Amino acid sequence: MGSRSPVASHRLLLARLRRELRAVADPSRAAGAQAYMKSAMPHLGVTADDLRRVCRAVFATLDLPSAVAWRRLVLGLWRDASFREERHAAIELTGVRQARPFQTPAALPMYERLIVEGAWWDYVDTIASHRLGPLLRAHPAPTGRAMRAWSRSRDLWKRRAAILCQLTFKRETDLELLYACIEPSLGSREFFLRKAIGWALRQYAWTDPAEVVRYVEAHRDRLSPLSVREALKNVNRGAAARR
Repeated sequence: MGSRSPVASHRLLLARLRRELRAVADPSRAAGAQAYMKSAMPHLGVTADDLRRVCRAVFATLDLPSAVAWRRLVLGLWRDASFREERHAAIELTGVRQARPFQTPAALPMYERLIVEGAWWDYVDTIASHRLGPLLRAHPAPTGRAMRAWSRSRDLWKRRAAILCQLTFKRETDLELLYACIEPSLGSREFFLRKAIGWALRQYAWTDPAEVVRYVEAHRDRLSPLSVREALKNVNRGAAARR
């Protein structure tokens, strides 16, 4: 595929993906999956495991000569997707091994577009934890600045991504950054922001339950009951795990 233009390549790649995804699709699952996800975009009825297997096979020998070519290919698949699984395949393409050298802050506008246009938790949470998180580890200063800016965005999904990007960090969590990303959403009535705040704190409670309790008590008057409930779920288990 390296000899073809990025535009032609994404169309050929999408055609192959569609063939392979349809081969493993269960149409009886499609309507239920669409209803569960409250999605306007139809589903093929492909399980997450089958989707990953298809993507690994289709992307295994993919030629990505440059970061620009990679981003164009991802955005081409994303833009022309007709089924939700095809958009998930575009997100899978952002994480292929051939793209490791391209995981720099220059990729942030691409991830931002996927988050804003995807505008739902299944897309956003995958990108936040599995793409933004590693980017933050590798490039903490510029990515951290971007996450602080996203946390103040009018777009709730950018805010959610900023809050959740350190979910897997454990002891490496930058608490100052986490709290800075939570702060602009403390008073939000949005369910997905309240849930994200609780989830991020709950994850950190595995590492430092006392700190999560301290934070919750210090901000209880501003935290929603949902955020408090979620944040404290792991406190006792986290404390027990540290004994």
